[in-house]
Amino acid sequence: MLLEYADIEIDIRPTPKEVTAGCALSIEFPGEDLPQVKEIIESEKVEIRGIYFKKDDKYVTME
Repeated sequence: MLLEYADIEIDIRPTPKEVTAGCALSIEFPGEDLPQVKEIIESEKVEIRGIYFKKDDKYVTME
């Protein structure tokens, strides 16, 4: 909801099976919105399992 209020286009999707974050649902958003998403997560103290992106047909986590 916080991301929608910030006018960030999101899609709720099943978590890819390659990502073993232990969650059934994930939020997909445009890569260019990553700085704003990270800011919202930090400022609102949202608990997340990780931020992943697809690289060379694999999902990798942001360090």
